[in-house]
Amino acid sequence: MTTRVEDPEVGDDPGFSAIQTQGPERYSFSQLAAPQHLDLHLYNNEQILSWEPPPPSNDTRPVVYQVEFKYVDGSWNKFTEVNCTDITVTKCDLTRGGRLRGFSGIYSVSLRVRAKQGERTSDWVTSTEFQRYCNVTVGPPKTISVIPGKGSLIIHFSPPFDVTSEATFEYRVRYWEKTGAQQVRGPFKENSVVLSNLKPFRVYCLQTEAQLTVQNNNCRPGLSLSNVSCHETTADASTRLQVTLITVGTFSLLTGACFFLFLRYQSRVKYWFQAPPTIPEQIQEYLKDPDQPILDALDKDHCSKDDAWDSVSIVSSPEKEQDVLQTL
Repeated sequence: MTTRVEDPEVGDDPGFSAIQTQGPERYSFSQLAAPQHLDLHLYNNEQILSWEPPPPSNDTRPVVYQVEFKYVDGSWNKFTEVNCTDITVTKCDLTRGGRLRGFSGIYSVSLRVRAKQGERTSDWVTSTEFQRYCNVTVGPPKTISVIPGKGSLIIHFSPPFDVTSEATFEYRVRYWEKTGAQQVRGPFKENSVVLSNLKPFRVYCLQTEAQLTVQNNNCRPGLSLSNVSCHETTADASTRLQVTLITVGTFSLLTGACFFLFLRYQSRVKYWFQAPPTIPEQIQEYLKDPDQPILDALDKDHCSKDDAWDSVSIVSSPEKEQDVLQTL
């Protein structure tokens, strides 16, 4: 969670909804102006304090910053694991991007920062006390994996970050059929859950969230949902058998219907699928050029020079012989 206060005089409410700054409102001409607008970013393991630099002055020397912390009723201390002393940047990463442990979750902590320019220093600007577990924004579970089952989805995940024994995570899963209403499963403390009684061969979308619960404390940290992911369920053996029988039966019915129609309309089918008549190539050429001697071309194509010819002469016929005999 990132909290920010624009004005040091934000009121007397000591709640954790904002990190208030408690600093001086007046400074002399020789005194350096203090940093402004402290902002504490708490997300999972990340703990980052940032601020805005003081108004510029005529002094051209670089401005550096010093950050200190203290627990309740304790004294102010400098950081040892991270370098937040005499730094030129306007932020102090207390965990180096979540790689270090940072402050424990149940202890109240205060932070303060001041500017320094040569021998001039500003007054300290102090944040309101905060508790990590109460102020943190909890991210979604990590390494989420979904395994489609027989009318179910099996979900595995890991916690957003490690916590001490004073706090535990509770998880919820929001899921819905791609065109249906949203449902919620949870809360539960296990790192896996089975969404059962789902329809087979349907696509379900889901989101997961982790809620941090602190013992003996009613604070409720912020939380965020995971990205939406969608998965298709499978079916059990009986459902698969039903689907197979329906598929085979439908295919057989369609095949039989097609064969029956073919036998009944066989002549029409042959007529529809027979090749259309074609015009001989010589006729096509003649239609393109009517002056072409088509008959000669046909004779040439059908009569080769090498063909053998026999000459036949009619010497007599029975009809002529009868006429001659009658005449005699």
